[in-house]
Amino acid sequence: MADMSRSVAIAGVAESDEIGKVENKSSLQHHAESAYNALEDAGIKMSEVDGLLSAGFPTLTFAEYMGIEPKYTDTTAVGGSSFIIHIAHAMAAINAGYCEVALVTHGEAGRSARSRGGGNASEPGPQFETPYGYIGAPINYALAARRYMHDYGEERTRQAMAEIAVSTRKWALMNPKAYMKDPMSFDDYHASRWVAWPFHLFDCCLVTDAGGAFVITSAERARDMAKKPVYVLGAAEGHDHGMISQMPDLTSTWGRFSGPKALEGAGLTHADIDLNMIYDSFTYTVLVTLESLGYCGPGEGPDFVANQRTAPGGDFALNTSGGGLSYTHSGMYGMFLVLEAVRQLRGETGERQLDNPKTALVNGTGGSLSSTGTVILGVD
Repeated sequence: MADMSRSVAIAGVAESDEIGKVENKSSLQHHAESAYNALEDAGIKMSEVDGLLSAGFPTLTFAEYMGIEPKYTDTTAVGGSSFIIHIAHAMAAINAGYCEVALVTHGEAGRSARSRGGGNASEPGPQFETPYGYIGAPINYALAARRYMHDYGEERTRQAMAEIAVSTRKWALMNPKAYMKDPMSFDDYHASRWVAWPFHLFDCCLVTDAGGAFVITSAERARDMAKKPVYVLGAAEGHDHGMISQMPDLTSTWGRFSGPKALEGAGLTHADIDLNMIYDSFTYTVLVTLESLGYCGPGEGPDFVANQRTAPGGDFALNTSGGGLSYTHSGMYGMFLVLEAVRQLRGETGERQLDNPKTALVNGTGGSLSSTGTVILGVD
């Protein structure tokens, strides 16, 4: 990794034209709009794209729709972390000469095109978990949160989840694109309806329609473009289970390996990071990820996030877009972590802009706390 650090840069980022509740657009349209917008942001023509990466949607279909004939394609799909993992894959492909301009896209009409799937009965989940009531993300993640409460205390865990929900909403109120527009108090959080104990409604991510895309190219080429290049400094990935019942430790994610590895590749420590964009499918996801990445020890997360430390004005910048909890979450949120990190590092986020950030840690989680991708980004 060290020899590839700073060898590539993210040159363009964008969402689809509309995000939130967009009933008249398909997932493919969200892919296409965000791709056009990201390429425009980078100042690159569609005809220059020779690498195409996505997850949960066939690149065959998208490439045909957009008129792209890629020399390199990657559809690694391990849940919401996939697009963060794609950054390392694109970096490797560019360095190996497989492509020069990689386009990573996501689009999902997660709110408007919802359907109730029955699952494939030949797979392990429907055979061994569904009969016992484990039929979706809220239930699976709630199981892990209950274990954390058992180990480290119910009340302090509950307060930590409330801190995360309330602070994230404060960031969303400064993001014009955020789905949630109303302030949230601690009383609002505790009064929200139950979804799957111990999760209230405001512990759970949104379900929206949205697309996102980013463009990666060589550092040399990116330096000649209009926007400030955002370099990839370090990256790591991995997963240790698929079903929640097979998770080795319900209170620790693969971030315990990918976080230190990505920081090592970047030649940085936790103290060097100015912004943290951490997947927030649920408030518990943030809590357990902060510990797994090494920002604090096991069971220390509640103290780490106490007193609105991660809110605007706090000393630990976290999920400044409003996150999956309050900004957008179409189904696989990792894409949007990257977009916000790049914009913050380029100084483009308006009211919520941090003071001259130079580095960002982006961490995605996929499946049932199953996969993790960690990337360190930086600017000169």
